[in-house]
Amino acid sequence: MFVKQITILLVFLSLLVGCKKPGCPSCPSKKKVGLCVVATGKYDFYARDMINSARSYFLKDCDVTYFVFTDGEIPPSDDVVIIPQEHLGWPGAALKRFHMYDEANRNLFSDMDYLFAIDADMRFVRPVGEEILGRITAVSRDVGKHRTYERKKKSTAYVKKKRAKHYFAGAFYGGKRREFFKMVHRLKKRVDKDLSWGYIAVWHDESYLNRYLLDHPPQVYLDTSYCYLEKVAPDYIPKIIALDKTK
Repeated sequence: MFVKQITILLVFLSLLVGCKKPGCPSCPSKKKVGLCVVATGKYDFYARDMINSARSYFLKDCDVTYFVFTDGEIPPSDDVVIIPQEHLGWPGAALKRFHMYDEANRNLFSDMDYLFAIDADMRFVRPVGEEILGRITAVSRDVGKHRTYERKKKSTAYVKKKRAKHYFAGAFYGGKRREFFKMVHRLKKRVDKDLSWGYIAVWHDESYLNRYLLDHPPQVYLDTSYCYLEKVAPDYIPKIIALDKTK
């Protein structure tokens, strides 16, 4: 009886102060989050710095794994999974990201609760926490300020004028694992349909993403601080910066 009371007390104390022992059954499990990045060509250089910044600021209370699609060199680490990917040039390296995510071995992602995609040339500069977690998450930007919707009616990315209220950044988005894969699979098919008649939407993968999110609105809308253009004078306090590669 005394041993049982001591055990209960120890469990209570571990919950109270936060036990650090791996696999402890009395500790609440951390959410598992995957961050996917395409880093082919010269972008392995950017991806290395992006990952290092994420280790400092991205979902510090979660168990994060970095899935790097690359033909370059990324330092090996327990939190990095390398997925070999040939460089498709421009605009293929951006346009066909949905294909890369959709066609990767799903077993690599089976433990993930959430998956996010991010551009290699992004930098985390302030804490990004669990406020980003939801069924689908996207960064809303001002319509027309940096981008416009696809206006060619035949395109699968076409958006009618005045129909959409939000324009979403293609540099950072995600959601629950099953929703993420459902999204990238459908987007891959839309890209392929346009390619079959020789067309690419005006802003490549971002245009297709915007049409999808018009039909399937995000649960979590993030403001511009989660995808802030480095070369633009700040009107938000940035959390994630899109680097100015012309510098």
